[in-house]
Amino acid sequence: MKGKTIVITGAAGTLGTAVSAKLAAEGVRVIALDLSEIKGGGAFELAIGGVDLTSPEAVQRAFATIGARFPTLDGLANIAGGFAWETVADGSVATWDRLYAMNLKSVVLACQTGLRLLRRPGGAIVNISAAASQRAEAGMGAYAASKAGVSRLTESLAAELKDSGVRVNAVLPSIIDTPANRAGMPDADFTRWVTPDALADVIGFLLSDNARAITGALLPVTGRV
Repeated sequence: MKGKTIVITGAAGTLGTAVSAKLAAEGVRVIALDLSEIKGGGAFELAIGGVDLTSPEAVQRAFATIGARFPTLDGLANIAGGFAWETVADGSVATWDRLYAMNLKSVVLACQTGLRLLRRPGGAIVNISAAASQRAEAGMGAYAASKAGVSRLTESLAAELKDSGVRVNAVLPSIIDTPANRAGMPDADFTRWVTPDALADVIGFLLSDNARAITGALLPVTGRV
C-alpha cells in the first residue's frame, strides 16, 4: 500500500477516521473528503471539508482540486453515509429521499467523478453497503433500500470496469461499534458488534494489491451479530 494515493469520503466520521489512520500508517497518501470539518490533518495528504457529496457541482469541484495535485489515484473508499430508523406506516417519504441521497447518490457521484483519475489497471473502489441490504428488519426500509442500491451499483460497476483493470467491491457490515450506536442501543452487547478498526482492516485489504483477483464482491463483515 505504501505510496498509493487514495480518496476517502466521509473521512471525518468514526469509520472514516479509522480507515484514514490505518492507510496513513501503511504509507498511503490519504485524501480526505467530508461535509464536516476534517480534524487530524497530519494523517492526510490533502483534506477538503465542506463538500456536499450529494451535489454534482460540489463533487466535481472537490475532484478538480484533487486532480490538480494528484493526476492519478489508486483508490476510492466511499464511506460517507447515514442511517435513520423509521417505519413505513408512520414515516415520511422525505426520509427515503434523504437516505437515497446520502447513501447511494453520494457513491454514484464520487465513482463517476473519481473514475476520471483512477489508475488503469490497478485502481480500486470500495463501497459501504450493509448486512441489512440483504434482509431488512422493521424500521429499516429506507436505509436497507438505499444500501441495496449500493450493492447493485457495486456489482454493475464492477462488470462495467473489469476489462479496464479497475476493481469495485463492497463491504456489508452489521452494527458498527460507534458512540452513536452505543447511545442509541445502550443495553446491547457491544462486544458482538464490528469495531471500526476491524472493518478498516477489511477495507484496506480490498484496496490493496492483495485483493487484485477480487471484483464485484459483496463481503459480509458482521462480527457476532
